[in-house]
Amino acid sequence: MLLARLYPMAASELHFNNPYQLIVSVMLSAQCTDKKVNEVTPTLFRRYSSFEALAKAELKTLEHIIRPINYYRTKSKNLKAMAQMVTQIYDGKLPSSLDELKGLPGVGQKTASVIQCEMGTGYAFPVDTHVFRVAKRLGLAQGKTPLHVETELKARFTPRHWRNLHHRLILHGRKVCKSTHPLCRACRLTRLCAWYQDIQLKLSTSAPR
Repeated sequence: MLLARLYPMAASELHFNNPYQLIVSVMLSAQCTDKKVNEVTPTLFRRYSSFEALAKAELKTLEHIIRPINYYRTKSKNLKAMAQMVTQIYDGKLPSSLDELKGLPGVGQKTASVIQCEMGTGYAFPVDTHVFRVAKRLGLAQGKTPLHVETELKARFTPRHWRNLHHRLILHGRKVCKSTHPLCRACRLTRLCAWYQDIQLKLSTSAPR
């Protein structure tokens, strides 16, 4: 696949070393850039190095540390509640099943799927805004919701490709296929892009003769 040649080393751009750091980073990354999350987490992880430590955090202190993150107040409450649940119910170990992960405060379908992908505990195809946009523009899916697009992509590709394709679609969305100003002239996928072909067709039919 051409995406594999364009992004051979595709991987998460979040910085984490264990399941605890992974779920915290992914929860913080919702509607926030990975770059901003990576700026905040070193201080956060020095202060709270485990689920047990985070479960005991003072909300005001936690809010102060992650203040640069979007929705920091809500995320502070969810992080603390998540850590308390993992500590009390799962003996301080992050659960691995999709349903168990989605049962944690602040963890939805996409977050749970990302965690499964990165932990290697199950086949998942997380659909964030980049995957949703690029998959639809390339004609890989037509769904109107992330869940519908996820279902289409899972049906189209074999499970062993899901994780890498997820990361490659994200990178292409960040670097080239941007939301408002896509860099179509620099894109090597235009001949395969249904969205680009449709634009070119509209331009050609609307041009004065």
